[in-house]
Amino acid sequence: MPERITNVAKYSELRGLYKYHIDIFIALYHINTENEDDLNSIYKKIKAELIDSRKYLPRKIIKDILAIIPYNNRYTKSYLTLAKLILDDYHVSVVPNINPISNFLFYKEYGIKLDMAYFYINIYENLDYNSEDTIRSAIMNNDLERFIAFTERDDFDKNQKLESKLYPYSKEGYSLLELCCYHGAVDCFKFLRTQFKSEITQTCLYFSFLGGNQDIMSEFLKYQKPNEKCMKYAIISHNIDFVTFLMNENNLKIDLECCGEYNNLEALLVYFDQTHDIHKCLIYSSMLDIPSLCINFLSLGAAINSANIYHISNDDYDETTALHYAAINNNKELIEYLISKGAHIWRNTLLLAAINNSYNAAEVLLEHGIDVNITNEYGKTALDYAIKNNCRETIELLRSRIAKIPRKEEYSVSQLLVAAMKNIFPRGTDINKKDKNGQTALHIAAWKNNKEVAEILISHDANINEKDIYGKTALSVAAINNSEETAEVLILHGANINEKAKDGKTILHFATINKSKETIQLLLSHHVNVSSICGRVL
Repeated sequence: MPERITNVAKYSELRGLYKYHIDIFIALYHINTENEDDLNSIYKKIKAELIDSRKYLPRKIIKDILAIIPYNNRYTKSYLTLAKLILDDYHVSVVPNINPISNFLFYKEYGIKLDMAYFYINIYENLDYNSEDTIRSAIMNNDLERFIAFTERDDFDKNQKLESKLYPYSKEGYSLLELCCYHGAVDCFKFLRTQFKSEITQTCLYFSFLGGNQDIMSEFLKYQKPNEKCMKYAIISHNIDFVTFLMNENNLKIDLECCGEYNNLEALLVYFDQTHDIHKCLIYSSMLDIPSLCINFLSLGAAINSANIYHISNDDYDETTALHYAAINNNKELIEYLISKGAHIWRNTLLLAAINNSYNAAEVLLEHGIDVNITNEYGKTALDYAIKNNCRETIELLRSRIAKIPRKEEYSVSQLLVAAMKNIFPRGTDINKKDKNGQTALHIAAWKNNKEVAEILISHDANINEKDIYGKTALSVAAINNSEETAEVLILHGANINEKAKDGKTILHFATINKSKETIQLLLSHHVNVSSICGRVL
């Protein structure tokens, strides 16, 4: 039985009830060690208090842990280590919709792709989180002596900007002073302000809440007024004093969606204590994947179909309920409870489950009568999204419920993939139909490393050497994304391993520049021509 609140809920009561969850995520967001024993201690708490006792999904905690990296990137290696411990212990194979940067870092460290649908090795191949001899490293460690040495070099530029995907997204990159704020490097910060009069920006204020150094924060509060984005970073910091300061001293509202996204239950409870808005708290509490918390809000009178309304246009809107978030998180127990209490099953709930490979959620929704062929405003079905995101378990479930296949004249490339998964093609279907980039369904299967789909397409006479607008074949695409299994299928069915794209690059060249080690070995085992790649000897 879930824990229940019997009296009028107070912050202290709720915090005590869910202290285990709050403390674990504070520890995760505040990691400041790479010590193996310390990390094992954190892992044991996650295992005992979240996964084993409260059935927190291993793949979700992996996603949650890796999502922290852009906000505490000094300890990237520690987050990767924790994720790997969980992956090994619970045999996790897929983590849908993971941050692409974290996805690549995990692959770089362990050679494992957690999410094939969002894997872009060619974009992040030079990403290095272990660089020591850089000015960023000096700031990261607040090493003033080494930092000063960098500033004394002839080529030092006080206005330089660092562009790195290890940090929160920025078009322009970040200044040295902004990096000092992010890392809480107070000595380097003071030096820049004293020696170079470095400009204070709004980003400095945002990052000061993330970095957590109160001396730096106090300096910026003299010049700038906090806004909603400061609250976002205060929530991410998991420092409740920062959150309450912004709420009480600056009249800023706690962003409940941020609380859910960054697992800050304590901030959500503060919001509840201050506003008593049980309806909003129900919606966003379901993002935290704690069924008993949602049940407690319902027992206190929250409306089960409470919805957060998003205006898409003047004439259109979308709604998000607790059931939507439960479907995203694959929380079978909570979905069943919400439906039993009268939760409305919106048409996009199944689509959200499919996008996130929430097999258990999709199964429950189908058992309760949702139409497997239901579409959104773009005409997309759950099976369309499951295939796009390579969610194999959910694809099989949807296939078993006989998801609709379009008429042959209506087929798009993505729908050809749907047909391939069902192995059903009406007579006369153009199996080699191309999208706007000239890619066929076989190209996309190769990119996603879906060898089963590739084999079905080939068996229905897909042109194995068909080229896109850049002259790339399906094997070229497989080489770029290191889709070794599908590459082998293509080669065994006669794909030309020495084919060249329009820019003269061979398949081996694509595999080499994208560091696709397994595919390189496969190509070499099939005697690919290595004498020349674009005029250069390999």
